[in-house]
Amino acid sequence: MDHASGGERELAMIRASIDIGTNSVLLLVAELKNGEVTVIREEQRIPRLGKGVDLNGNLSLSAQERVLANLEEYRQILEHHYPETSEQVIVTATSAVRDASNRKEFMDAIRKQTGWETVLLSGDDEARTTYSGALAVLPGDESGIPCTVLDIGGGSTEFASGIGTALYDWKSLDMGSVRFTERFLKSNPPSKAEVERASEAAGKMLETWQPNPQKITKLIGVAGTVTSMAGIHLNLQEYDIDRINGHTLPLEYVKEMIGVFCTMETEKIEKKYPVFLTGRADVITGGLIILAKVMDYFSVGEITVSTGGIRHGILLDPKFME
Repeated sequence: MDHASGGERELAMIRASIDIGTNSVLLLVAELKNGEVTVIREEQRIPRLGKGVDLNGNLSLSAQERVLANLEEYRQILEHHYPETSEQVIVTATSAVRDASNRKEFMDAIRKQTGWETVLLSGDDEARTTYSGALAVLPGDESGIPCTVLDIGGGSTEFASGIGTALYDWKSLDMGSVRFTERFLKSNPPSKAEVERASEAAGKMLETWQPNPQKITKLIGVAGTVTSMAGIHLNLQEYDIDRINGHTLPLEYVKEMIGVFCTMETEKIEKKYPVFLTGRADVITGGLIILAKVMDYFSVGEITVSTGGIRHGILLDPKFME
């Protein structure tokens, strides 16, 4: 029998979480022990749930069906390979579902098909959960270092600032890669004027919020815009968590890639970068415009990339630790 010395041993648990975002649906299977998250398996699908939500105010039937198909696929993966997790999956939904008038019907459909209840996160909940998830997987020790975690989603962008695990400020703004693409970048490729309008809109949102630019000493980025760019910057031929996690992305490179993508049609972008931009090529420029504006605003020359996020942070939330 294994006995812990010097106190009660915390048993490792295998848990699963699913993050339903505006653009993607992400599955995480992880081992939890002593407040640490060790990734066992991750899956990504890009059903674009939030397509048209900014304009129409509701989730289209076709988008809902795509997400439900992804969730059914994830349910089967969990039942076949990780049966101990399938009854306790934590499913979260964010900006697209928050903004949709038919969100209850969609969440009811998830319950009916999978048996899973969906936790609808507020923007503030999203920011807090992303913060803990981002730091949980980064190599090295971030304790004692003031950090701001930036999460550019499809429909919203979250900021969360803290020192170590102590969070002291957070904010959610209604700007995201899908929302800004649908609102501003209507040409393929986008025109210079469209890019400028999107950048100005991001700047105005930051000015309305009026965060203190001097507060940011280290910027950490999560989610598809940042992780995709890290993979491309590293010239990776496959998604390698170990290499992407902790990678530093320079502002100069972000601006360079905005210029490159503004000369390419979506189809050519996806063909050139299939590993990282399949299903994301048409909104990557919108995400990079937001990223560049945030980095400029805070006078930050580089951003540290984390592959963590909501799906990691939610597993660390005491409300779900059973």
